[in-house]
Amino acid sequence: MQAKVVTVGLGYIGLPTSALIANSGIAVHGVDISQHVVDTINAGKIHIVEPDLDKAVAKAVAEGFLKADTKPVEADTYLVVVPTPFKGDHQPDISYVQAATEGIIPLLKEGDLYVIESTSPVGTTEKMMALIFAKRPELEGKISLAYCPERVLPGNVMYELVHNDRVIGGVNDASTQKALAFYGQFVKGELHPTNARTAEMCKLTENASRDSQIAFANELSLICDKADINVWDLIRLANKHPRVNILQPGCGVGGHCIAVDPYFLTADFPMESRMIAQARETNNYKSFWCAEKVKTARLEFEIKNGRQPSIAIMGLAFKPNIDDLRESPAIHIAERVLQDSGDADMFIVEPNVHEHKVFKLTDYKDAITKADIIVFLVAHNEFKNLEIAEEKVVLDFCGVTNK
Repeated sequence: MQAKVVTVGLGYIGLPTSALIANSGIAVHGVDISQHVVDTINAGKIHIVEPDLDKAVAKAVAEGFLKADTKPVEADTYLVVVPTPFKGDHQPDISYVQAATEGIIPLLKEGDLYVIESTSPVGTTEKMMALIFAKRPELEGKISLAYCPERVLPGNVMYELVHNDRVIGGVNDASTQKALAFYGQFVKGELHPTNARTAEMCKLTENASRDSQIAFANELSLICDKADINVWDLIRLANKHPRVNILQPGCGVGGHCIAVDPYFLTADFPMESRMIAQARETNNYKSFWCAEKVKTARLEFEIKNGRQPSIAIMGLAFKPNIDDLRESPAIHIAERVLQDSGDADMFIVEPNVHEHKVFKLTDYKDAITKADIIVFLVAHNEFKNLEIAEEKVVLDFCGVTNK
């Protein structure tokens, strides 16, 4: 079956997007640098945890609408859905987007649509346009280029890809209209046309806003700890105000969006983004603070009991009920606690991951039974309503035990 769409990147967004498009009856050729990922998908299976994704991929592959490979092929539409991490001192790294684009350039032809979905600094789409036309000047004015960020919640991606509104910004009006027509084939949410720079800024703004709101909650938790106030009760009561909606504090902020995207703004607009930068500092500090709290509890236990305590670290993912560990503050806390633990027994728990290259994972029920100190970092469903013996020391940084 001749591919109509090429998606470059088959990760947490690229694979669900590919499966959705394929199940709309459009032939998709997915590209990933990992042969393991490619082989897994071509077998009709998935390499990530996401509800309903397994069925969508199995159906698309079985019906011949989805095929994976390590190289792109000629198509009509090209979607770039690769990571955009940062390098050095939180400087945005668009090298993956550039590499994906360079792989596509020889295949482009008149009438094609090129779209970046990867979170990117403002101006990235225009940079890629300049790169394309520098190598293929005959295509100038003859292909469409746009930016269309995803805005989905891990754990509910398959629903939200269809039903969430999308912001679509072309490098010109014709590109915007072509991209709108493409996404209109499988998105039921409202499509909002704009220009590429505004669409790029919109994605960064959404995540910087969330980061700032979480920072407020995390800062409150630090204040409440010092004031001997239950922060969960406080927020519940404050949110009874009709115009107040404080988020829940945690052990920091993780994931490839909220923990990363604000740096794209602070890097390019350092003088203008001081509140955004402070929010990042607050959320980064919270994980350090949590690790220090564990260290203090360990020392207090030693003094009181004359022996080292065993410690259970409950959760490694960046949010509840997923397997995504990217930029997870729980990982940093676990590493710091391990470094300080000496010969003490450590039980690392992550129910959504079968194995980890650094940590030996323990079943959560075993960890609860064996550990002297239980540290809740992620509010996974498995951790709710657990029976915990009274003599255990419990540090709950995510509110999972707060009834």
